Amino acid sequence: MRGLTRTLKESRIVEILRKVNFERYGPFIALLVLFGISAIASPYFLQIRNLTNILRQVSYTGIIALGMTFVIISGGIDLSVGSMTALLGGIAIWVLNGLGGGVGAIFAAVFAAILAGAAAGGVNGLVITKWRVAPFIVTLGTMSIFRSLILFASNASVVRSTSSIYPELGMGYFIGLPIPVWIMLLLAAAFHVVLYHTRFGRYLCAVGSNERVAAYAAIKTVWVKFFSYVIVGGTVGISAVLLSSRLNSIGSTNAGSSYELDAIAAVIIGGTSLSGGSGSIVGTLIGAIILGIVNNMLNLLGVSPYLQGTVKGLVIIGAVLIQRGRRRGQF
Repeated sequence: MRGLTRTLKESRIVEILRKVNFERYGPFIALLVLFGISAIASPYFLQIRNLTNILRQVSYTGIIALGMTFVIISGGIDLSVGSMTALLGGIAIWVLNGLGGGVGAIFAAVFAAILAGAAAGGVNGLVITKWRVAPFIVTLGTMSIFRSLILFASNASVVRSTSSIYPELGMGYFIGLPIPVWIMLLLAAAFHVVLYHTRFGRYLCAVGSNERVAAYAAIKTVWVKFFSYVIVGGTVGISAVLLSSRLNSIGSTNAGSSYELDAIAAVIIGGTSLSGGSGSIVGTLIGAIILGIVNNMLNLLGVSPYLQGTVKGLVIIGAVLIQRGRRRGQF
């Protein structure tokens, strides 16, 4: 009798699990599990200072990942965001120093970085859509171009700000959270609305799912893909300002290093399909936090920082394999 009851309970659990939409809630479930494991593994994990530090660290790549979500949903990819971050950070500081470093100069620097980022993303989008070059090749080329430009312009040195109030933008707090975290959350809310409640969002998913069918449906596929790269360029500009203001400088050689890996990983972990056509802004946000917790736990447990790339790579491969299994009906 006990065996029968146990069997019925197990079958009930299996039935409940089948009803759960893992494709939609999988990242959130993974975050909860990882959070619980981390809380048990280290007594320092749940400290407010540590949690705040995790959110601040992921905000820079998280903001870029939000824009990257649009690109990947459209069926593309952008490998240039790391080098673009360094270039746009340098542009922001040069504008800031040139205008005296005051409050007005900070607004001008922010505007210049976002505008330059949108222009740089537009260049990627133009070449990809106009001349039909593979996004991987185009952004791989511009990754080298953007990095070489900042290296040349700064003579391979650190670009430093002369403003005493600029660091308040990157280091300041508002209602208990760092300003970069608030900006990431506000952008996530805005992009969620754009993706799910606007015509552009519907067109973006249609283009990523099947570009030819979308074209037959009178969707301007070229413009949709082009603007996805403009969006990610703008988010890189925002992240570059926040990063450079936090340090009050930007390093031409290492600023933004591996940001493209972290951004793409966050998008994939968040459930966005690499083949395009579907994705989630909230999932990307959760994916960025998951990566931040993983890095934080590796540091708290004393694991060599040189192994963090290995962990990220395994997480990416695992996320892709899970997506593949879902498409085949294995999950």
